[in-house]
Amino acid sequence: MRDSSTPLHQIGQLMCQATREILWQPAGEWLGKRATGVALHCRVGSGQATYHRYDSGKKVHLINYGLRMIAAKQRPETAEGWLSTREIQGRGYFRGELSPLNLLAHTCCHEFAHLVQYSAGKRAYGSVHNRHFYDILDQLHEDGGAKATRDFLAREADSRGLDLPSAPFAVPDSRILARNWQVGDSVSFGEGVRQHHGQIIRVNRKTCTVQTKGPSRGSRYRVPLSMLRKSN
Repeated sequence: MRDSSTPLHQIGQLMCQATREILWQPAGEWLGKRATGVALHCRVGSGQATYHRYDSGKKVHLINYGLRMIAAKQRPETAEGWLSTREIQGRGYFRGELSPLNLLAHTCCHEFAHLVQYSAGKRAYGSVHNRHFYDILDQLHEDGGAKATRDFLAREADSRGLDLPSAPFAVPDSRILARNWQVGDSVSFGEGVRQHHGQIIRVNRKTCTVQTKGPSRGSRYRVPLSMLRKSN
């Protein structure tokens, strides 16, 4: 059972609250014209997966924020590989500044943009992060929705004594990180019961392909460069 009292889970709950109160409620009239009786359910999942999904039978939009995603966006070395990082830097959201607060506020906007995109009939198989999606996401940042989400998270986290830093950080350059690894290197990744050991069989632009040994022997993982550690 997940411990809902952990700080990261509480931050996830604030993201759910921000999505409902700051993003969903103002859009209610427009969304209601598209489909009456539609509801939104937000939850904090235990893994990394973060997504929007629509249940047409129940008329419910689901947004799931992964607990491991929330943890990954707290540190520059694990935030580097996320699409939200590239969007903030590449499209100039929040002045292009990366921080845990900016990344998580933008994640709320990113998933809500998928909800609006789906409601408008602009999402299709193989065409998810398309021009229509980025038109919606741009608008959320331009009309103040993203800032309001960021302000809500900052205010509510502070009132609860939760650590959600707003100070900008720089992510590692993947081109430099790639120089640290070569085929045949023994490495480890993950933590605790999810820790794996193996050998690099391919160095990619932002990841290494690792073939594991031990209990998970023979499995292959594409591991972000920043998550690899030297192993004997």
